Amino acid sequence: MKSVEKYSQSELADKSLAGIFMSTLTNIKFDGSHTIHEHILEMTNLAARLKTMGMEVDENFLVTFILNSLPLEYGPFHMNYNTLKDKWNVHELQSMLIQEEARLKKPIIHSANLMGYKGAGKKPRKKNDKGNHGQLKVKQSSAPIHKKGQIKDKCRFCNKLGHCQKDCLKRKAWFENKGIPYDPNQKPK
Repeated sequence: MKSVEKYSQSELADKSLAGIFMSTLTNIKFDGSHTIHEHILEMTNLAARLKTMGMEVDENFLVTFILNSLPLEYGPFHMNYNTLKDKWNVHELQSMLIQEEARLKKPIIHSANLMGYKGAGKKPRKKNDKGNHGQLKVKQSSAPIHKKGQIKDKCRFCNKLGHCQKDCLKRKAWFENKGIPYDPNQKPK
């Protein structure tokens, strides 16, 4: 009698454990706290545990679960996979996702070219002057305009980095000194 109860309790434990593993496998999301390799390894381990409990997860389903667990940054990769006729196995998907992860982690550098008129802002010359008036001159900046992840606030009141104008303590003190009520959201006219 006791062995029958033990068997049914272990069977119940296996069913609940299988339910937990299945729920985790279908709901897990890649959050970037670890590498994509570790994420895929975790999902394949869950599938292997389910297989030992008699619930085999087909490899195509596992590939779909992995793709659905990816964040929006991998959207173009996911669309590209969906347009392909052939299906990948887990190892092919893993190698492609590792390459995609490396591509996404590269810093993106934007630069801008400044165009203006030659002599813009100068006094007009006499008509008999020789020279090229109104020619476009292109200045190329070697300094990057924006690097991903390196945006810093600069106050327009005190010109210091680390805060913006509405949070500036010197600006607040200036308003109080002038007797003007301070409103941090007030925009200049």
